[in-house]
Amino acid sequence: MKRNDYIQWDDYFMGVAKLSSMRSKDPNTQVGACIVNDKKRIVGIGYNGFPIGLDDDLYPWENDGDFLNTKYPYVVHAEPNAILNSTVSLDNATLYVTLFPCHECAKLIIQSGIKEIVYGENKYQDEASVQASIRMLKDAKVHLRQMPVIEVTLKHA
Repeated sequence: MKRNDYIQWDDYFMGVAKLSSMRSKDPNTQVGACIVNDKKRIVGIGYNGFPIGLDDDLYPWENDGDFLNTKYPYVVHAEPNAILNSTVSLDNATLYVTLFPCHECAKLIIQSGIKEIVYGENKYQDEASVQASIRMLKDAKVHLRQMPVIEVTLKHA
């Protein structure tokens, strides 16, 4: 007899997004993303961090102060990283992401062909960036669905 306490697909893919977020070195916000095709195959994952080849010890992680001395001009968000890491077409794919996408990420999501976003937190829902994101995603008929982020704990050796 099979067991019945296995996790559902949504929990599994959000768990992969959460696990991916744990790779981020950002001291304030760790975001992970997992893109899944219509056959329930993971086709891209990503997390927020600096571009490949940049020494993250030589760039700022601050989120306050002069723009060039903060992380904002340098960090690549989890969603674009997942899109860039994808292995196949993303037409009609689903994006699982631990934090609701900003307006810049929304543009890339729409352009890539992703048709559903399952997100965890939306702590910036009152910010203009997220308001613009919601407007574009709704107009592009990208389905939005919120679910809790799975807690993932790792034991280090």
